[in-house]
Amino acid sequence: MHFSKTYSQLLLTLPPELRDNAIEYRQLKKLINQVVNELSSLGLSPTVLQQLIEQRNVPGIAKVQEIGGEGNNSDSQPSRIIVYEIANSSTNLEPRLRLSLKHPGVDSDPVETNIPSLVAPSGDAQISSVIPITILEVLQLQTQSATLVNFHAEGQVGSYNLAKLYQNGSRELVIPLRSDTAFFRLLTSALESLSTHLLKVHANFTATLHALSSSISHAARPSSSTSSFHPYSHITSNASSISVTSSSAKSDLYSWREIFQLYVEAEIFEGVGEANRGERSVGDSEERLRLFEQRLIQRDLNSKRKLKLIQSRDALDMFLKLNSFILDLKKFQFATSEATRKILKKHTKRTALPLPPSIFGRWDGYFSSLPSSATTHNPGEDLALIPQPSISLPRLLVQAMGTKLLPIVPHIDDYACLICTSIAFKPIRLVCGHLFCVRCLVKLQKRGKANCPMCRAPTVLVADRGNVDWALLNFMQDWFPVEARAKLKQNEREAAEEELAELGIDGKACAIM
Repeated sequence: MHFSKTYSQLLLTLPPELRDNAIEYRQLKKLINQVVNELSSLGLSPTVLQQLIEQRNVPGIAKVQEIGGEGNNSDSQPSRIIVYEIANSSTNLEPRLRLSLKHPGVDSDPVETNIPSLVAPSGDAQISSVIPITILEVLQLQTQSATLVNFHAEGQVGSYNLAKLYQNGSRELVIPLRSDTAFFRLLTSALESLSTHLLKVHANFTATLHALSSSISHAARPSSSTSSFHPYSHITSNASSISVTSSSAKSDLYSWREIFQLYVEAEIFEGVGEANRGERSVGDSEERLRLFEQRLIQRDLNSKRKLKLIQSRDALDMFLKLNSFILDLKKFQFATSEATRKILKKHTKRTALPLPPSIFGRWDGYFSSLPSSATTHNPGEDLALIPQPSISLPRLLVQAMGTKLLPIVPHIDDYACLICTSIAFKPIRLVCGHLFCVRCLVKLQKRGKANCPMCRAPTVLVADRGNVDWALLNFMQDWFPVEARAKLKQNEREAAEEELAELGIDGKACAIM
């Protein structure tokens, strides 16, 4: 299947706001055909043009590169016959051909004039009565003598407007390429329009993300949102008598924590492991998003039973839509990148006109420079019209999702004891700054371990009730009431078993009796 058809079918699967700003691939192909026809009317077929640009011999003008007279060592170096260049005029690209020839026996001051009414300085050279109709004929005539000629391309009389006679006798003819100019204007205007549209997409996505974060924050509110939450302090509370009651607040905190945990594990758009780190392909992202949605259904996380609040269900629907939009944007990125790369490659192949690599760089992750074998670089010429940020828009939106939404619901792994790896409720912060749960610290003290397990500082044996981190204790009670209550029960059970063991009583056997 041809790319233009595949490209059109892919665009039909995308939202209208993206599809309407896509590259007009078929129209650009038509303009390439017009460029070929324009060059052919000048006698510059792709084969001949490529030979001229690369300074290879062309039948009929094989001696052009040696013009300058025999025995003249200063002019022994051949000059380039035709140079393809793209001038940057304000916001437009203007492709043109520059012909530079040397004429023997001509030594005059520089003169500028217009073609076809070419006026030579008095006494320099006679104007030929032969009127060539192609560039090749111009080259052939001027390699045979120093005669200057009028140039009338068939159907384009007066379209070529610059010729110069230099002191060393070289003549420079600049030929603007109309069809090629239309090609680049269409392409650059499409890219600039797309750039403007994507700025709006980014702004709208950011606004939607902000509204979604507010909705999830309200739906996944912690225990402190109710009047039943009572914070502890070292002034009003005894650390040994702390207990955690279940919150009566109607909240979807734990449902959203599970949703976000599944989302992080899915690694839909970016891999974080050593083996697969980096941005994922379109196909891989699409499959992972599908599996993530299936896991939500399997765990009943999209139902009224798990999501008690209506705003939670609406927020989940919006969360999935945002991820689907990022996937569509990745597809659009791939399609636009391929369309731009292929149309530039087709331009070079069909016309034999090389493209300087500075024209199109990586823009927003969409475009790549052409292979060096297909381009020629003009030193000191900066023709880049399109901005080139270092990160693609889909990746930028994924990062915004991660920094704006995921931190709304704290994850228990960030508040785990470094020894038992469960929640460090009743957290003890040592003088060295490291944090452990109270049971693990008591065990270290009973074993006579004086040094911190992390930094080996002698801070364990001097720790007491004054080392309780009350702010963190209240935070854990607020956001992890279920885990905190379970940890307290576990600590009480372990403490009872240790006391029975010190009395020489087997707690398990006693329980059986």
